[in-house]
Amino acid sequence: MAMRSASRVNRLSAGSAFFALLLLVPAASFGTWVALVACPGTLGKTVFFLTKLWILLLPAVWMLAVDRRQWTLPQPSKDGMYAACMVGVLTLVIIAAAYAVVGRHWIDQPTMRARAHEINLDILWVYVLGAIYWCTINSILEEYVWRWFVFTRCEALVGQVPATIVSALLFTIHHVIALMAFFDWRVTILASLGVFIGSAMWSWLYLRYRNLWTAYVCHVFADVGIFVIGWMLIFW
Repeated sequence: MAMRSASRVNRLSAGSAFFALLLLVPAASFGTWVALVACPGTLGKTVFFLTKLWILLLPAVWMLAVDRRQWTLPQPSKDGMYAACMVGVLTLVIIAAAYAVVGRHWIDQPTMRARAHEINLDILWVYVLGAIYWCTINSILEEYVWRWFVFTRCEALVGQVPATIVSALLFTIHHVIALMAFFDWRVTILASLGVFIGSAMWSWLYLRYRNLWTAYVCHVFADVGIFVIGWMLIFW
């Protein structure tokens, strides 16, 4: 992934950063809303795919055409990986505790299974393949979009520490839409808070180490915990 130093980030134009966010952030929410709320089915899946493609291609094109930078592949650092694993384990503990204390009582399992059936997630091999994709490929793609691109644009607009909060809020928006399609307001609020906290931690890791691999590793821990709980809800 292309990386940039803090000094390079500070030189980004605020106007350019704001326009980039305007082009990217609403697309994620729109695609999720169409796919899960407005037009579930073939049309919704098509729109979701197109918006997903848009938010993946935009950062790459922007970097080459606007920032005029070349791709580089960062190497993971020992300290960064250690921090990522420590935060990741803590994340797993928090997710498990939240589910054990309140989540399993609030989540309506028949409704959850019905919604999973609508998108074929109640088929074991589909669920397993989806979990593998989401925990490995999708998580690094999200880090590339939301931590590298969105976070650095927010950093150019509001500064380093506030950017961890602002980028986390932007990342949470489309997750709220997705959660509302599956859960009631209590679970939606709890899970959205979890997404926000997780995103803020991943942004902090990226800010601290300037390396996507740290945020990615921590992100994987969270996704594994979520898919284990999902498996328990759908197949147990």
